[in-house]
Amino acid sequence: MFYLLRNLLAIIGLVAVITAGYALVKFQPALTTVGEFEDRAIDVFADMGLKLVETGNMAEASVWRVPVAEDMTAEDVEETMKFVANEHNFKNVGEMPLYKEVEAMSGKPYRYVKIFMFCNALTASRMLDYNDAFSSYLPCRITLIEDLQGKLWLYTLNMDGMIYGGRPLPPELKEEAENVKEIILDIMNRGATGEF
Repeated sequence: MFYLLRNLLAIIGLVAVITAGYALVKFQPALTTVGEFEDRAIDVFADMGLKLVETGNMAEASVWRVPVAEDMTAEDVEETMKFVANEHNFKNVGEMPLYKEVEAMSGKPYRYVKIFMFCNALTASRMLDYNDAFSSYLPCRITLIEDLQGKLWLYTLNMDGMIYGGRPLPPELKEEAENVKEIILDIMNRGATGEF
């Protein structure tokens, strides 16, 4: 019985060593690449992972949202966001009043949903010159939405994955991307409270 147990444990050990060796060879390139990532990458993905587990929804895990103050109307928020964007020299390059389109197509009233698009073309061009995939983040979109309970919220994509989620951006581009992040958050936070 002792020899049988010893041989069984030896076989299990051998299988474990072979499996570990295979995993090391198979995943070594990925581990090397991850080692080259931005210092904050692990924190960014951990935060998104926790939010994904909490909500069960990747869309919610990849956005920032800000509640709008109760005394603010959609028009107040819109006016404030445009003012703040202008203050930062960000152009309002488009608006999509989605609720109006839904109402026109369905013939029924729909809750307030309007998407605003803000951009600084020079910053956008530098990001595109670095990597065309950044085009999917352009222009910066902020959605003003009335939830099913009638509360207004502001949503935008979480830019941390773009800025910190891979190999480090060149220092000047990283600084510019962080500046865009701060401006978008300023537009949202001040828009949500009406702070001119």
